Amino acid sequence: MAMMGFIGAGNMGYPMLRGALKTFGMDNVVFTDASKDRCEFVKKETGLSYLNDNKAIANSCKYILLAVKPQYFGEVYKDLQGMITPDQVIISIAAGITIEDVKTGLGLNVRVVRAMPNMPAMVNEGMSGVCFSTDTFSEEEKTVIDQFFTSFGKYQIFEERLMNAVICANGSSPAYVYMFIEALADSVVKYGIPRDQAYTLAAQTVLGAAKMVLETGAHPGVLKDQVCSPGGTTIAAVSALEEYGLRNAVIKATDACFDKATSMIKNK
Repeated sequence: MAMMGFIGAGNMGYPMLRGALKTFGMDNVVFTDASKDRCEFVKKETGLSYLNDNKAIANSCKYILLAVKPQYFGEVYKDLQGMITPDQVIISIAAGITIEDVKTGLGLNVRVVRAMPNMPAMVNEGMSGVCFSTDTFSEEEKTVIDQFFTSFGKYQIFEERLMNAVICANGSSPAYVYMFIEALADSVVKYGIPRDQAYTLAAQTVLGAAKMVLETGAHPGVLKDQVCSPGGTTIAAVSALEEYGLRNAVIKATDACFDKATSMIKNK
């Protein structure tokens, strides 16, 4: 039995698959995807052979990662109905799909890890929120799960009731950061900086600022104050950001994201 099987190898499944390959090796990872073109692409990029269908994954893997969109879970449930044993572990990464949903679809004895990774997993800088079903997981299984989620970035463990908020903090928010980088670059292109250099200036600055928060442990407000010299250019810019509602815009975006995540669960 292979260690880990991926059902789905799209924009999110593929970088996670590459992380698993790096950590566990070619002999311990298999995958399938509804698109044969996608299967061939992943095979060409990684050298990893694919299985023909979801049932083959269930028959050959200890850990089964469901990396399909929420609307396709019904089809996956039908394919895997009655096939998952208590010895296997299901890892689900779909927004709006709860642990209870997976157990209802695959069997109440199924052990489930629900996770919300994000797009920076593509460059091994992903951030995942993870929660576990109330079932028992061995120390060996917890170690494998830890190795998996750290193979493409970092992760934190949460209670499931917080997963909709996790989606706001890490799942959707890269889009906001990309918008900020684009806007910052546009703002200096306006003053003559070539666009390619503007994107590099903005993106590296965001990367460096984030790294300072993570590595120094300092409060973001303290770091912000260190940049804001009295009467200087930065405090003038910060004042404008406050006037035009940067904080409020981010909080409102999170409210909209949270409401949508909640409605996805209620409307299934």
